[in-house]
Amino acid sequence: MATLLQKSKVMKVAGLSLVVLLAACSSDQRYKRQVSGDEEYLSAAPLKALNVPQGITLPAANGEYDLPKTTSTGAVGKALDIRPPVLTISQLSGSRTENSAEASRLLLENTPENSALWSQVAMILEQRGIPVSSKNDGSRFIETDWIKWDRADENVPLESRHKVTVQPEGGMIALTVTNLGLRQGNESVTDAVEVQRYNKLLLNDLTDALYALRDTSSKNSLQSAYGIIDVQTGSNDTGLPVVIVRAPYDAVWERLPHALESVGMKVGDRSRSAGSVMVTYKGLSSSEWQALGIDDPSVPEDDYKVQVGDLNNRSSLQFINTKGVPLTQKQNDEMVAALKAAFSKAPTKK
Repeated sequence: MATLLQKSKVMKVAGLSLVVLLAACSSDQRYKRQVSGDEEYLSAAPLKALNVPQGITLPAANGEYDLPKTTSTGAVGKALDIRPPVLTISQLSGSRTENSAEASRLLLENTPENSALWSQVAMILEQRGIPVSSKNDGSRFIETDWIKWDRADENVPLESRHKVTVQPEGGMIALTVTNLGLRQGNESVTDAVEVQRYNKLLLNDLTDALYALRDTSSKNSLQSAYGIIDVQTGSNDTGLPVVIVRAPYDAVWERLPHALESVGMKVGDRSRSAGSVMVTYKGLSSSEWQALGIDDPSVPEDDYKVQVGDLNNRSSLQFINTKGVPLTQKQNDEMVAALKAAFSKAPTKK
C-alpha cells in the first residue's frame, strides 16, 4: 500500500512538472527562434600558435591553409535568430520583386490590366482594416498607422508603420513598401533584418490579395460564359452588317460552338488567335425554328467562316461564305434573332 501511495505521489509530481513546462512553453515563444542542443562550443578555447620543442625542425610552410583571425560581432547561442528569412513572391503574371535594406518592391508590366493597381491596393488596405494615417491619390502613396503583427514566434507582437506607393518606373509599375517605424512594446526596433522582414510581410500580403482579386475577377468573367448573353445587330468600320454579342471575347469563344450548333451549323476548324471558326450551315426544321421562337431564316445553306472580333467588353461575329461575301443586312438580322435565341439558353457547365 505504501508503495502504491509513493508511486501516486511521483506521478502527480511528474504530471505537475509537465503542466508547468507546457505552460512555460506556451507563454515563452523564444524557443521557436533559438538553436537547440549543446552550447559548449561557445566556451571552446581559441586557437593558439604551435609550440615547437627545441631540436625539432618543422617542414616548410606557406600559410595557404592558415585560419585567419576574425572578430565576430554577431549574435551567438540562444541570442541567434534561426528563423528562415521571409521571401517576396511574384505571383502576378509578368512581375518580379526587388528588396533592399529600406524597401521591398513588386514590379509589374505597364499593361491595361495593371492600370488599376493603385485603386486596388487602396481598396485592399481598407478591406483588411489596415489603419491609414495619410493618403494622397494624386501622388499615389499611403502612409499607414501602426500595424500589429500577431505571430506565434514572438512573445510581444511587433508593430510597424509603412509607406506604400504605386509609381511608374522604367516602363514598369512599381508597388513599393517602405518602413516608417518598427517597435516591440515600448522599444524601437532598428535591426535591418527585422525591418526587411516586416516590409516583405506587408508586400506579400498585398501581392496575395491582388492575386486573389484578379483570380476572382477572371473566374467571374468565365462564369459569364454560362449565363444569358444578349445579341444585337450592328456594323463594322466599313458599314458591313455584323452580329454584336454583348460579352467579352473569352466568354463568347467558349459559348460559340454550342450556340452555332443550336442553329443548325456544324462546327469545323477553329483558330482562337485568328478569331475564325469554319462552319457548315444546314439549318433546322420548321418545328425546331418554332421551338426557338423565330421564323425560318433565309440564310443559304453553305460553308461559312465566322470571323470573331474582340471589342473589349463585347464581341462581333461576321459570317462570310466561300466566295468571300458576307451576309446581307436582312440575313444578318435573321442570324441575330437565331443566335439571340441560342445564347439565351445557358448550356450545362461541364
